[in-house]
Amino acid sequence: MKHKKRHHSLTIQTKDGNEIVIEGPITKERLNDSAFDDNLVAFRPPKQQKVALLKVAELEESRIIIARDGDTIVGYAIFLYPDPLERWSEVKLDNLLELGAIEVSNKYRGYQLAKNLLKVSMSDDAVEDYIIITTEYYWHWDLRGTGLSIWDYRKVMEKVMNTGGLEWYATDDPEICSHPANCLMARIGKRVGPDAVHEFNRVRFKHKYMF
Repeated sequence: MKHKKRHHSLTIQTKDGNEIVIEGPITKERLNDSAFDDNLVAFRPPKQQKVALLKVAELEESRIIIARDGDTIVGYAIFLYPDPLERWSEVKLDNLLELGAIEVSNKYRGYQLAKNLLKVSMSDDAVEDYIIITTEYYWHWDLRGTGLSIWDYRKVMEKVMNTGGLEWYATDDPEICSHPANCLMARIGKRVGPDAVHEFNRVRFKHKYMF
């Protein structure tokens, strides 16, 4: 499948009159020309995370959506093929993408940037050709920074994902099943064919008795 990428954007006004632009998918060049906010530290230090995203940007299927204050990236969401070591890559579907990461600087919380990153991500009509998944594990959540309990964080996370049209899906994946707060969420595009949906369902459940 040819991965079409049509640029979309959304502007949010901050309390001090500044503008935060949410846009994408962006090019590697646009990413390279942008600075990273010092508080984007969920996965690795900002400079290292920028290097990691530049590598992701080289992948043909990747889609990177950013939230920026001027030329500084303060949030991002990335979509790409599932990791080869994950079960979701076993079906070899060229229209199955994973939300690999979504992060917002804690200085910019309160502007619903995560929701709007997903909203812009799903504004492209091309996503109707894809199954988009996210695997959520409680040990990746910023429980300390937000002060939320596991279940309160889960509720917030689900609302954010629902904004992008992702819904809860059952699975027998051992890592997801290891804790009741973990979950698989997915959005199946309107133009995804029945064969692809069947393959997705097959990989969700490796034990037939779970159907």
